[in-house]
Amino acid sequence: MFRSLTPAVLGLIIANVAIFLLEQVVPASLVLRFALWPLGPDFHLWQLVTYAFLHGSWWHIFGNMFGLFVFAPALEQYWGKRRFLFYYFVCVIAAALTQIAVQHATGSHEPTIGASGGVFGVLLAFAMLFPRARLLLILPPIPMPAWLFVLLYGLLELFFGVTGTEPGIGHFAHLGGMLGGAILMLYWRSRASRGTWRPG
Repeated sequence: MFRSLTPAVLGLIIANVAIFLLEQVVPASLVLRFALWPLGPDFHLWQLVTYAFLHGSWWHIFGNMFGLFVFAPALEQYWGKRRFLFYYFVCVIAAALTQIAVQHATGSHEPTIGASGGVFGVLLAFAMLFPRARLLLILPPIPMPAWLFVLLYGLLELFFGVTGTEPGIGHFAHLGGMLGGAILMLYWRSRASRGTWRPG
């Protein structure tokens, strides 16, 4: 199993799991200091990153780490460790900024946790780099190309976010991670077309 994991992806998974285990024994007030809060007295700049290492349940962390395990190694192999990590944390921060903007607009004051913003950015990059890769859904078991899977997933997140379906989930943060990733990849591609950058 771990043979298929690249170093940066393995490090992210280990860090997330270790911090989740730490969450089970440290005071909740300490954990909340590192969650992402809306702009105000509880907000601190470090939360733009630290929130992505906190998770609320075993299912929460399993879903995010499974997404990293399946899709992220191909990105690290394509880009290299440093560029992959840069991309991942740009997506994490973009997701955080989007969530803050949405919460400010809606007046929400709930903290946000989870690596989903970074994971959705990973999904977006996978679809852009390997659009014809075949993915098999679990329910229903229908194979489809990566570009279609990610497009449908993104549209579903947009629907959930606009309609308020599944409250308590940062759907716009997920979309923000994808948007941040898309902007960064388009920037890299524009530089590559001018001969100023090559992946790896």
